[in-house]
Amino acid sequence: MTVREMSIGDMMLLPPRPGTCPECAVNHDPGAPHNRDSLYYQMRFQQQHGRFPTWGDAMAHCEGYVQDIWRVELARRGVPQEELKPGGENGE
Repeated sequence: MTVREMSIGDMMLLPPRPGTCPECAVNHDPGAPHNRDSLYYQMRFQQQHGRFPTWGDAMAHCEGYVQDIWRVELARRGVPQEELKPGGENGE
């Protein structure tokens, strides 16, 4: 058997389970951030944007006060500041 490298573009994602978020495949309140650690969210985001998501990307759709709360709590847990902004280091 030959092992070959596979790109993310070669992968097919199955749809999320009914009742879960269509973006991250996790059951969360629509006003809460997507689960940045969800493999479904990471792969889908990578296919759409050509990079992996940051926590800033995951919460970009949230109200400002929700983003503020999450930034504080994620920073308290040691998440680097560049992970809290959409686009991470390259600003996309």
